[in-house]
Amino acid sequence: MKIIGNLILAAVVLLVISFFAAPGVAFFALRGAADSRDVAELDRLVDYGAMRKALGPQLTGRVETTPPPPSILEDPIGAVQRQFQRGPVAEGPRADAYLTPAALGALTRGEGREAARRSEDTGTVEADAPSGGPLPRPVYWGMDRARMAVTGESGGETVFTFARTGFFSWQLVHVSLPEQTVPMVGQSGRKGG
Repeated sequence: MKIIGNLILAAVVLLVISFFAAPGVAFFALRGAADSRDVAELDRLVDYGAMRKALGPQLTGRVETTPPPPSILEDPIGAVQRQFQRGPVAEGPRADAYLTPAALGALTRGEGREAARRSEDTGTVEADAPSGGPLPRPVYWGMDRARMAVTGESGGETVFTFARTGFFSWQLVHVSLPEQTVPMVGQSGRKGG
C-alpha cells in the first residue's frame, strides 16, 4: 500500500513539474525546430498572425506600450469579447523577415533586430547549423502566459511571450525586440554645444 502511495505522489510531483516547465520546453522546441528548419513543428509552435501583429509596430517605430490583455480569470467578459474582435494583421512583409526558420533561430540566440538578416540565407540546412546559445530566463509566468528573455552579445534583451494552448502546450505569440539604438548625427559629444 505504501508503494502505491509513493507512486501516486511521484506522479503528482512529475505532473506539477511538467506543468511549470512547459514554457521552457516550448522555447527549446522552438529553437530546435528553427535550427532544423522543421516548418511543420514551427507551425505548431508559432502563432504567425499574432507575431505579425506584434512585430509590426516595433518595426515601424510606433510602439504602443500596451500591457497584455487580462486573462479570463481577471476579466471573463472582456476575454470573451476579445475572442470575437480580430484586428487587421499589420506589417506583413517586414514582419515576415523575422518569421523564417533561420530568423526565429537567431532570435532565440538573442540576436534581436539583426535576426531579420538571417532570413536572407536561403540555402539548405547546413551540417554546421548553429547549436546551443544563451539560456533563457523566465521574466513572467502566469497560468496562461509566460515570458522568457534572452540576452544577446550586444546586451540587448529579446523577450518571448508564450500563450497556453493546452495543459502542457504553449505557442509563441509575441517577441519584444531590443530597443533600437540610433546614433545622434551631428553630435560632437560636448556639453552645451
